[in-house]
Amino acid sequence: MQTTYFYVAALLYAACAVLPLRRRGLIAAGTCLAWLLHAGALWFGMHAPGGLRIGFAVMLSAALWVSVAAYLVENRNFALDGLRRMVLPCAAVAAALPALFPGSVFQLKGQSPAFGWHIAVAILAYSTLTIAAFHAVLMALQEARLHTRSAAPPHRLFASLHRSLDQLPALLTMEKLLFRLIGIGFVLLTLTVLSGVVFSEQLFGAALKWDHKTVFALLSWVLFGALLAGRRWKGWRGKMALRFTLAGFATLLLAYVGSRFVFEVVLHRAVA
Repeated sequence: MQTTYFYVAALLYAACAVLPLRRRGLIAAGTCLAWLLHAGALWFGMHAPGGLRIGFAVMLSAALWVSVAAYLVENRNFALDGLRRMVLPCAAVAAALPALFPGSVFQLKGQSPAFGWHIAVAILAYSTLTIAAFHAVLMALQEARLHTRSAAPPHRLFASLHRSLDQLPALLTMEKLLFRLIGIGFVLLTLTVLSGVVFSEQLFGAALKWDHKTVFALLSWVLFGALLAGRRWKGWRGKMALRFTLAGFATLLLAYVGSRFVFEVVLHRAVA
């Protein structure tokens, strides 16, 4: 049943991504319905007898599910239609992935009850920094649009995107939103790393297991921390902030989702 929910949610996300802005009510209703179906599919799909089903597809799908929720909340306060056209197509793909790549079951027997919180905080960190990456791309497009505002769109295909960019809040407001998201995401990522140290001690007998996951996660944490410090002490903004945001997100993506994709899909190996 959850497989059907995944596919229906994906179709609804895709439909809401291409609807014209004048269909605001239909977009909102369709996105909320897709979000609820996606939630139900994830809930039933992740639970397995005696364990938790995890994998690159489940993690990515859960991250985009929270990102859609963040978009819905933000869109109530700001006109962020351009964000819809970026988040919902990605959510459509991510919603369908667990049906194709269900992942493997991680046995919870003998694990600390707090392990579930570690997974939840990790997903929230991924999600918050994912929506921050979307914001960064949107700001880059917005800045480029400011330099070409007087020119006509090169093709009618881009006219809707240009109108969405023109309706965005001012760049300074977008920048404040971006750093608010990065600040929250950095706190969540810090909690993920610290709780990961605790569970690494339990699982492997060492505070840190120096594998690709650990290296990329710590590198991402350093990049986002450096960005926030640079913002605080050096006034970093604009292209510098966007580069650090996208670099930090890319390394975070490689830390878990990317590495598990290689193991599960390319090498056909189950990993914890």
